[in-house]
Amino acid sequence: MIPANFEYHAPETIESALDLIGRFADDCKILSGGQSLIPLLKLRLAAPAAIVDIGRIKELDYIRVDGSTLRIGALSTHATIGASPEVKKLCPLLTETAAFIGDPQVRNRGTIGGSITHNDPAADWPAAILALNANVSLRSVRGERTVKAQDFFVGMLTSAARTDEIVTEVSIDLPAQAGASAYLKLAQPASGFAIVGVAVQLDHSGGTFNGAGIGITGLAPVAYRAGSAEAGLKGKKVEASVIEDAAKLADKDATDAMSDIHASGDYRRHLARVLTARGVKKAAGLS
Repeated sequence: MIPANFEYHAPETIESALDLIGRFADDCKILSGGQSLIPLLKLRLAAPAAIVDIGRIKELDYIRVDGSTLRIGALSTHATIGASPEVKKLCPLLTETAAFIGDPQVRNRGTIGGSITHNDPAADWPAAILALNANVSLRSVRGERTVKAQDFFVGMLTSAARTDEIVTEVSIDLPAQAGASAYLKLAQPASGFAIVGVAVQLDHSGGTFNGAGIGITGLAPVAYRAGSAEAGLKGKKVEASVIEDAAKLADKDATDAMSDIHASGDYRRHLARVLTARGVKKAAGLS
């Protein structure tokens, strides 16, 4: 299909982009990588008066380490993140997650900022962002603010980003045990989206689960952090039986379970428990 008519703007600075967004108010869409927006436009599920393409804003495209914090600009593509030596060394959960996203074309065009703002319930990044307890930075003409990952993913296709805001950065406190991580998912074969995906980041030094981050996507209308399963691990020995018991709680914090032509809600709950057990075992070096 052909999109409805719209004005196209391609600013080269954040300030110019924010001015345009303010001018068109709620009747504009921000284009980043376009992997989600373009299909919506073609299907006329979105028909904005204007498109503000932020892809030329170079100051939003970076990966850098600032002390003990990894900072990723919103325009960093999935492929760039996956190929970054710094990310692979300091936060390999992101490297592994990036490899699971879509196909090479999507990975080379799609951006982390666009993905988390769109907040598809089966997207991969939200699970990893939640497991890493990341922060999301946003900017508008009113100023800047930072939102915790758990507060950023609000509901199906809804994030905490306001209509006059641009997501500028994802920041992550570097994990204590960088390699104690895993991302596992059962993918829908055609789209690559997760039927269920589970991201795990552990601190298990000394043979004890000192801390755990478990993010789950694809099960509920919005990705969530499996706090009950995390609590089931904390302070306990790194043993298969402990992991299996904790994994039984992986779906407890889901607001609901989606059911569609690809999988029932009950099957998705089962997958969440199975993939959590496997993911934690892998991250803990038990598989």
